[in-house]
Amino acid sequence: MPGIEETDMNFTHMRGIVRAIAVVLSLAIPLVIAISSADARIGGGGSSGSRGSRTFSAPPSTTTAPGTAAPMNRTFTQPGSPGVGAPAAAGARGGFFNRPGLLGGLAAGFLGAGLLGMLFGGGMFSGLGGLSSILGLILQIGLIIIVVRLAMSWWQRRQTPAAAYAGGPDTGPAAAQSSFRSGMGFGLGSGSAPLEILPADYEAFERLLGEIQGAWSDEDIAKLNTLATPEMVSYFTKDLEQNKAQNDVNKTSNVKLLQGDLAEAWREGETDYASVAMRFSLVDKTLERGTGRLVAGSDTPIEATEVWTFARRRGANWELSAIQQTS
Repeated sequence: MPGIEETDMNFTHMRGIVRAIAVVLSLAIPLVIAISSADARIGGGGSSGSRGSRTFSAPPSTTTAPGTAAPMNRTFTQPGSPGVGAPAAAGARGGFFNRPGLLGGLAAGFLGAGLLGMLFGGGMFSGLGGLSSILGLILQIGLIIIVVRLAMSWWQRRQTPAAAYAGGPDTGPAAAQSSFRSGMGFGLGSGSAPLEILPADYEAFERLLGEIQGAWSDEDIAKLNTLATPEMVSYFTKDLEQNKAQNDVNKTSNVKLLQGDLAEAWREGETDYASVAMRFSLVDKTLERGTGRLVAGSDTPIEATEVWTFARRRGANWELSAIQQTS
């Protein structure tokens, strides 16, 4: 009977949609939890700034940060800018579905063959006449994007060097900080040269870690302007304005460096760069502005591991140039 057949088809289609929702939620919920638990501290949950010609190249892994540093999601540097390596620029322009090799084939295969559509009964673009079919299509596209992003993350980890070029800790009276390992960084930047990092530089990096967190907590833009590049200060200013719009204030205190490794250091023209993996502890609290009511965080110290890149013009002081989250 036509009515029974139509009912069976609708039931089959709805069952496919339910399966799609279950798969999407199973992948999305861990991501939502990870995002919601991101710390409110300066740079928490995102990667911002510039690393000269290496902005689009991940810094080498280190003992402190053995995983992969996240790519920049906020940067003034453009892939086609002079000095940016051609391979990195080409990769950044390619996007999800224009990447060569594994990722391009994976994405094209999903879209071309309509794999998810066949798994849930029917082709990817079949039966778009009803609202439920359109919802199913949206869920399929969302699932494809999630799968491709996971594949991209795997590919980046595979392409990242296994270890940083770093020597053992300095010994003798000149050794400044046992928390850091010293060495010289070598990489693939265009027009760059290796740079030796001295104990005094490590002292500056640790001092900047604490002073920048303190200026952020005090919402002191003038102070941040003396500690970070104009690009980073623009991001901090925007984030602080967002906190004010939400009637929140983020307070960080008791910042303590626990371990640090030099990932790489190099010179480009008149500018020196040093990317340092740092594991540190701090108290991170978000309070309601005016009342001081605790919104998030606690008085219990937490630990974080990030890659901070510092830059300085010849003869000038180090400034924070980028913060990257680690996986």
